[in-house]
Amino acid sequence: MFSLSLFRRDTPALRGERVNLRLPNWRDYHEWVTLRGESRSFLEPWEPRWAPDELDRSAWRIRLARYQDEFIQGTAAAFFIYENASGKLVGGITLGNIRYGVAQTGHIGYWIGERYAGRGLMVDALKLVVRHAFDTLRLHRIEAACIPDNARSVRVLEKAGFRREGLLRSYLRINGEWHDHYLYALIADDPQAVTMKA
Repeated sequence: MFSLSLFRRDTPALRGERVNLRLPNWRDYHEWVTLRGESRSFLEPWEPRWAPDELDRSAWRIRLARYQDEFIQGTAAAFFIYENASGKLVGGITLGNIRYGVAQTGHIGYWIGERYAGRGLMVDALKLVVRHAFDTLRLHRIEAACIPDNARSVRVLEKAGFRREGLLRSYLRINGEWHDHYLYALIADDPQAVTMKA
């Protein structure tokens, strides 16, 4: 049996009015480490606990290798978000846990640098990923989860048309503690999703 890694997959670049998304590469390290480092206290309450070497180049290499492997296997696509006006890296968004068969689903996670928060850039990025998931990957359902206290994330998901479906108890271990999460979802034939399709 041939390994999936022997086959080339097209590497998407998603272009929008205010942001562009592309897969990260080796040259992105300095911009990524600067943005993540200066945004650490802003991001830590909403993310898995940072490892001691979180921002080291060796950890970056491991991260990129994982991104590449998951993309080749078709289980995830991790994008960096660039603001069109400045050309600067503003954050990241991942469509992960992609499953086909009877599910045809994926799960979205994202982060944004503190200085770029509150400007609607993540909503724009989320809409690009949604369009890619439904139109190109032919998924039927996209899910996202957020801690109920994360008002910014709740607003992003709701502005992008996601609907809250319930509360997942003790769902993810965030910053060293188990937290409940709201579950949000968008279905391919939801009216909000239809307006995003190309």
